Amino acid sequence: MKKIIDAKLKEKDYRLTDQRRAILDVMLKNPGKHLSAEEVFEKARKKSPGIGIATVYRTLEKFTEIGVLYKSVFESGKFRYEIYNSEIHHHHHIICLNCGKITEVQDDLLNDLERRIEMQGFKIIDHELKFYGYCPNCK
Repeated sequence: MKKIIDAKLKEKDYRLTDQRRAILDVMLKNPGKHLSAEEVFEKARKKSPGIGIATVYRTLEKFTEIGVLYKSVFESGKFRYEIYNSEIHHHHHIICLNCGKITEVQDDLLNDLERRIEMQGFKIIDHELKFYGYCPNCK
């Protein structure tokens, strides 16, 4: 995964400063987690105490633009980020309405629908599906 990320950064001529590296390290050490900018900021400060929240926001957006991160919107319009893995076509999320826990569903439940839509002349780039309910601990 690291080689793929390094290649993407090099391709876009994006220099990896110490602060950007700290942010990337946070994301790499939390695979499958959906971190908010504030959570990334708190974790990155441990490695780079002088980092600012604005730097975290800008870097997360740039990593998303480059294809290093995937950005999703969950509760109250808050963005959450995770490492983008091109080997996994899509995954979906189950969000607990009580505790806010986010669980991934690895099955791509929309493959057939996506194919049918493309047969109508559309080119699907991405899709996202969210289920809302209660996790086993909260139900």
